[in-house]
Amino acid sequence: MPAIAPDHIPERLYPVIEALCATGVDVARTIARGPLGQSLAEGVGENTGGDQQKALDVMADEAFEKALGPAGVKFYASEEQEGVLTLGDGAFALAIDPLDGSSNIDVNVSIGTIFSIFEAEDGAEESFLRPASEQIAAGYIIYGPQTGMAVSFGDGTLMFVMDPETRVFELAEARMAIPAAAKEYSINAGYRRHWPDWVKSFVEECEAGKEGPRGKDYSFRWVASLVAETHRILTRGGTFLYTGDARPAYAEGRLRMVYEVAPMAMLIEQAGGMATDGKRPILSLTAEKLHGKQPFVFGCRDEVERVAELHG
Repeated sequence: MPAIAPDHIPERLYPVIEALCATGVDVARTIARGPLGQSLAEGVGENTGGDQQKALDVMADEAFEKALGPAGVKFYASEEQEGVLTLGDGAFALAIDPLDGSSNIDVNVSIGTIFSIFEAEDGAEESFLRPASEQIAAGYIIYGPQTGMAVSFGDGTLMFVMDPETRVFELAEARMAIPAAAKEYSINAGYRRHWPDWVKSFVEECEAGKEGPRGKDYSFRWVASLVAETHRILTRGGTFLYTGDARPAYAEGRLRMVYEVAPMAMLIEQAGGMATDGKRPILSLTAEKLHGKQPFVFGCRDEVERVAELHG
């Protein structure tokens, strides 16, 4: 049985989406076994970006790579690998973070897989180093209390949930809609001393609550899993910030444009939200390096516009 029905998916992209879902089902099963299987959180090295690789990072990467070649993917760019792999003669270039939020593997917090799809160009890297607006699809699979998939093909953002009995992804919401404003914000407060002034100003406005310039109380959230943060914001609104700061090697933040920022920006914008680098729309930007970093602010339109005002 296919892992997802072809309804709601463009015909030529269906084999790719079905392969992603089928592999996601297997990854979800592995995660659900946790410590009953092998040690998924065991460190096994570093990836190109300098992040520690966990055993599950490598397992997930190998599984998606194996599944996507026969599904029509020509070029495969993974956050876990240095360069682009050529998988076959397909029509698509797919970028993937096979396991986002791997620091949460051993504490049973939601983690996920992020993917971005372009039409393949003649060259491998040039298929990815292009305007984010040229994505033809983007999404994530979330592994949590529910296994689900958010995906956009350029006409809204859809939400699917995997039925645990059939292990098939079923449509749960045909058009996600982020509210214009909300009362939650998400940022890694442990690095406050390194933030630029405009980020500090936004957070201070939120902290001031009803008595401050925003006139309402805010709640602070931080999960350290981009998929989990995005899923919450798609579901009930909020604002996420991971900008550049004063730490060495963090002038452009930590998130990768190709594997994380561009696909999440497409999902957010297609759900009525806003995604910027603090000022400029992410979808107007072009990745310059395969593993290049990008400041990222996204969520409710009113909140992200306020960040841009403070950025100046």
